[in-house]
Amino acid sequence: MNTQIRLGTSSFTADGWNGSFYPKGMKSADYLAYYSRRFDTVEVDSTFYRCPTIEAVRNWALKTPPGFIFSLKIPQTITHQKILVKCEKEFEEFVGTAQSLGEKLGPMVFQFPFFNDSVFSSPVQFVSRLQTFFKKLPRIGCRFAVEIRNKYWLKPRLLDLLRQNNVSLVLRDQSRMPHPRDLENYDLITADFSYIRWLGNRKDIEKLTTTWNSTIIDRTAELQTWVDVCAKIQKRGITQYVYANNHYSGFAPATVELFRSLCKVRGIETPLNVQLPAVVEPTLFDISPN
Repeated sequence: MNTQIRLGTSSFTADGWNGSFYPKGMKSADYLAYYSRRFDTVEVDSTFYRCPTIEAVRNWALKTPPGFIFSLKIPQTITHQKILVKCEKEFEEFVGTAQSLGEKLGPMVFQFPFFNDSVFSSPVQFVSRLQTFFKKLPRIGCRFAVEIRNKYWLKPRLLDLLRQNNVSLVLRDQSRMPHPRDLENYDLITADFSYIRWLGNRKDIEKLTTTWNSTIIDRTAELQTWVDVCAKIQKRGITQYVYANNHYSGFAPATVELFRSLCKVRGIETPLNVQLPAVVEPTLFDISPN
């Protein structure tokens, strides 16, 4: 059996999806159930802004089939405001809430901003703070990934720390960061899973559209290179969590489907890794004579 390449989008709803991805008129309460029968994972963006309630998280789990995976962004209170200092309470609350997902809990992502010199005068200081915080990470039943937005911080010291703690470096397709093909001197796989985000250039695409219902930018060439990247990772037997953002090409579901088609041409399987209920065909006894 091939190692999984799980594909999804950043969030499961956006302006323009009703009538383009979701059937026109579908109630928003039904979105997640519909989404989870077409993709096997989602990156939840809303958790970046606040810790969800346990009730909300359990409801996500109930609406999705077995095998579905939620990746969650860690709240910005931890990554942007307190920057890993004196945030034990917030972190424990978030992890405890996330664990309500049970087997459906995927990686939790530390999405850091581009820190200027007023916060960290060098990448060494950042790595030192990460090292201290990593001692607090739960080691059982949780996976973590780290996203940085300063290309000059992609150094062996950071990669070694992530590898020592089985924390995945987020691989990204974004204008400000180098593509993995340009970093072949480094081993960018730092955990027993890989986390990939296709982000694009938000400012540029929002000059063209803010309604995310169609492809605005053709990303075929770029996705071909990501097929190469994912194929190499798959050969290492590592599960991949891959997410498309609307800002990448204009319509994240279409980006995922384009990637699937490119993988298929290369003989790379990207099946839906969820257990869908069997479709029961109606019998004559189920059909009303009226």
